[in-house]
Amino acid sequence: MKFLKKIALSIGMLAGVAALSAGTANTAKAGAMEEILKRGELRVAVQTQGAPVSFINKDGKQTGLAVELARMMGEDLGVKVVFQDYDWKGLIPALLAGKVDMIAADMTPTPQRAAQLLFSRPMFYEETVAVVKNDSPLAKWEDLNQEGLNIGSTQASSYSEAIKKFMPKATLKEFTGGTAAVAQALSAGRIDATVSDLGNVTNFVNEFGNLKILDGIIVKNPLAFAVRPDEVHLKLWLDNYVELITSDKRLDQMVNYWWNTTDWEKDHK
Repeated sequence: MKFLKKIALSIGMLAGVAALSAGTANTAKAGAMEEILKRGELRVAVQTQGAPVSFINKDGKQTGLAVELARMMGEDLGVKVVFQDYDWKGLIPALLAGKVDMIAADMTPTPQRAAQLLFSRPMFYEETVAVVKNDSPLAKWEDLNQEGLNIGSTQASSYSEAIKKFMPKATLKEFTGGTAAVAQALSAGRIDATVSDLGNVTNFVNEFGNLKILDGIIVKNPLAFAVRPDEVHLKLWLDNYVELITSDKRLDQMVNYWWNTTDWEKDHK
């Protein structure tokens, strides 16, 4: 009788473990990825105010490196991609509020952001540089670390952090409206310099005609896409996707077109 009771107890314990495992499996399945596939739609937060990463082209279409990467993801996943446009400071709140499934932007996974979000493997890397007007006597980015200089940057960006860290003697001026607004302020003489990624800065130099890039790379940052902190499945899917498009060279092709050259300008400006 004792032997039979032990067997019954063991069976009960095994059944409990099985039920718990099944419950855990069901919970793991319920998330952003399941919802994306169910609705047939991937909702992506972008900031279309900074070519060549994300902008509105001459035909009124959302495009750029981050946008086209997200669009390619949707095609390969077999779902429609719906872009929602926000100011830079609105991207993270929109994601955390569940308005979108992910952020596709030139966002650096800083310790502060990574404490709030899950980031994919880096999609690409940016070289942060400084730009001034052509008539500036400054020659290299280190020359910006002096009192009396006003250096502009996008509000709450990694560029602002770089200014605080590497140019503490200068005065930081933060702007809303993306990197284009900062470049316009610099071109108009309202600030003395700005710090941004090489892709954006090259675009500004070509567009405004009165700007120049200072010598030297301030910092090189990884840029990644972000999902909510509980969406492990979607984060792992993004990591796997980066691996796939790296191996078949599609990521290199897109980065070269949008980031390393200005080939995109003739097609979109």
